[in-house]
Amino acid sequence: MFACEGFATTAPDKPLSPFSFERRDVGEKDVKIDILYCGVCHSDLHQARNEWHNTTYPCLPGHEIVGRVSAVGAGVSKFKVGDLAGVGCMVGSCQHCDTCAKGLEQYCENGFVGTYNGIEPQTGSVTFGGYSQAIVVDEGFTLRIPENLELAAVAPLLCAGITTYSPLRRWNVGPGSKVGVVGLGGLGHMGVKLAHAMGAHVVLFTTSPKKADDAKRLGADEVIVSTDPSQMKAHSTSFDFILDCVAADHDINAYLDLLKLDGTLCQVGAPEKPLSVAAFSVIWRRRSFAGSLIGGIAETQEMLDFCAEHGITSDIEMIRMEDIEKAYERMLKSDVKYRFVIDMATLKDAKQAA
Repeated sequence: MFACEGFATTAPDKPLSPFSFERRDVGEKDVKIDILYCGVCHSDLHQARNEWHNTTYPCLPGHEIVGRVSAVGAGVSKFKVGDLAGVGCMVGSCQHCDTCAKGLEQYCENGFVGTYNGIEPQTGSVTFGGYSQAIVVDEGFTLRIPENLELAAVAPLLCAGITTYSPLRRWNVGPGSKVGVVGLGGLGHMGVKLAHAMGAHVVLFTTSPKKADDAKRLGADEVIVSTDPSQMKAHSTSFDFILDCVAADHDINAYLDLLKLDGTLCQVGAPEKPLSVAAFSVIWRRRSFAGSLIGGIAETQEMLDFCAEHGITSDIEMIRMEDIEKAYERMLKSDVKYRFVIDMATLKDAKQAA
């Protein structure tokens, strides 16, 4: 074991603060990564404050991790010291169920191991995430980070990027597709960028007309103000695929009704309350209402390589480690364009200032 520093919380009503802990030593197939940047996902806030009622404390969040390899095990073949590397939402899975065999570790039938708030199979301890100096990960769950992209802006690709890329690929979005993206936040802005790069005609749905210019800058061909019935009606039964990135309560049927025959709406935002689906919204025109999680390791690497080819990163605002609680409060107000990323070089100063 080796000593490590990070920021964690010890209870739902306690702020994140300096936290000393131990990481496991580098095993035969392990990669040690010195963390440079860590993205801030809305799920970090949910977990830190136990809003999903499954948090184990102390909780040290962070699953959008980019850094440099500082040590490798004797059996590691894919990475060497000095390489750029990343870690997303998973650091393990059973590796023997049907879904793992298909490279779909995110749907592991025995449950994947979360980068934080999971149980580390090597030690039986709770996993700690990327709001820290370093992390040790099995090379099978370590990702190659492209050299040609801004490193800090790559970090959110490891969650927001793959969450939107995976369903776009699954439903064969490409040239000739008319694709809707609902919501222009951390997920939605990546959905727009990726669908545009795939060659689709991209339409952004928003409740705010002020977001139109930014949506078009990101790659949207059209912007629909979803609260305007005339704009919605004008696109009736015309979409091949809609990616719903909204985590707040909303009328899902208004979007299902825009799908053409055999069209699909895929939900990636996670509203707190169940969405009410009217039977005839799917029966009529044989529409599908689907969902998607993140992606497997191979698909996540594919996404990173695709982003490298097309020059795609997340739009970010860099923050210092000591400002994480302020960032959480701003996230609750949707006051960020479009993802926060922590400069982990500020961790030492944050600890001294606490």
